[in-house]
Amino acid sequence: MRVLVVGAGAIGGYFGGRLLQAGRDVTFLVRPRRAAELAHAGLVIRSAAGDVTLKNPPTVQADRLAETFDLVLLSCKAFDLDDAIKSFAPAVGPNTAIIPLLNGMLHLDMLDRKFGPSRVLGGLCAIAVTLNEAREVVQLAPMQSLTFGERDGAMSERVRAIAGIFDSGKFGAAASAHILQDMWEKWVFLASLAASTCLMRTAVGNIVAVAGGEDFLLGMLDECSAIATAEGYPPGAPFLQRTRGLLTTAGSPMTASMFRDVRAGLPVEADHVIGDLVARADAAKIPAPKLRIAYTHLKAYEKQRGVR
Repeated sequence: MRVLVVGAGAIGGYFGGRLLQAGRDVTFLVRPRRAAELAHAGLVIRSAAGDVTLKNPPTVQADRLAETFDLVLLSCKAFDLDDAIKSFAPAVGPNTAIIPLLNGMLHLDMLDRKFGPSRVLGGLCAIAVTLNEAREVVQLAPMQSLTFGERDGAMSERVRAIAGIFDSGKFGAAASAHILQDMWEKWVFLASLAASTCLMRTAVGNIVAVAGGEDFLLGMLDECSAIATAEGYPPGAPFLQRTRGLLTTAGSPMTASMFRDVRAGLPVEADHVIGDLVARADAAKIPAPKLRIAYTHLKAYEKQRGVR
């Protein structure tokens, strides 16, 4: 199976790198700067699961992409999706499967319109990973998983084939018969955490430590959960129990990557992670005052950065 990994940043570099390390047929679709970095230093992964330097990883640039692949693993940020779609479109043939690892749900509609729903699987990952100053992929915590599946829940032949490929990467891959539920639950958690830590500009533990802080965090979770329920994907009891625990842990240093991006003055996925939930709340006539304030806060941040 020929795999095209769109981007060789933190997420694409980690999962694609582990597959390449396992001897799989992997090519990275990258921009010229990243291609030069990889040609010079290789793809370097620093991780408690094992360091590796992959010399001269196969790369291709968009203007030279002229052949189709069996699988496209899409790991870009949501605000880069339009450009990413244009770049990898020539790689999509009649039997190509696309697994996006983006946050939220808007990307599914965009990919469906371009390539058709039959080519687009559901997917999500859980990993704390970044690029350091040397442009190496650095895993920040031992947690790592990649979940994917047919959106209708079928355990198809292609899902089984992809599972066999992913298993060799040893990064906790799992095929799911309820991938949309999984994606919604991740979205509820991520939006609750991102909205809260961005709005308060601090970690969970500091919010919990002040009067009303725990109620605020759980209130944000309640709003996001109500929206998911209205969309037909009520969060399950085990998920809610686990998430409430994470959001009320005294002293927790946990923040969302979106908060870290705000602190660094970087672009954020305000519309895709928070704004789309607000729009769905409006459509379902569900009150979401905390989420709406967080969204306004993020849009003001974008305005300050000069984003229109």
